[in-house]
Amino acid sequence: MQSNKKELRSKYKALRSQLTDIDIETMSLAITNQLLALPIWEKTYFHIFLPITEQKEVDTELILHLLSGKDKEIIISKADFETRKMTHFLLTDNTKIKKNEYNIPEPVDGIEVPSNKIEVVFIPLLAYDKQGHRVGYGKGFYDRFLGECAPETIKIGLSFFEPEASINDTHEDDICMDYCISPKNSYNFEQ
Repeated sequence: MQSNKKELRSKYKALRSQLTDIDIETMSLAITNQLLALPIWEKTYFHIFLPITEQKEVDTELILHLLSGKDKEIIISKADFETRKMTHFLLTDNTKIKKNEYNIPEPVDGIEVPSNKIEVVFIPLLAYDKQGHRVGYGKGFYDRFLGECAPETIKIGLSFFEPEASINDTHEDDICMDYCISPKNSYNFEQ
């Protein structure tokens, strides 16, 4: 069955709102464990999102520990809601994190990293389909960001849920994910 992005946003926000803190912790751990099997660990520059806990997003703290333990360069972003662009910063011991007005944890400042240097991007999402299309919050930040990345950048969605069959209002400019990881499965969309 096909669904449009607006319907899927409502459906998955409702599903997420029912998750308990224990559900989120357990499923986030399962997602982290699934990531270990992906062919990404020879890469150096990993972009990760810091979760909006109020939106019950995947908790990426375990992934941060994993990346840190593997001596990876970790990049986090700051969003500009006027330009709808993201600026990327290297996460260091000195990085100060502060929540913005939308409760998104962001770096205050730091060492800027250009999008085309990032090799792996972990992507937050609300829903996705079996073709690798994703539905976010609808502001287009990640579409713009992924468009600035190098073509070979590996794009990995993280979701508590399994995919929809298809999303009927995708756009030809939408950038598909290479993988999406759920607590139970790892989906590979690479052509």
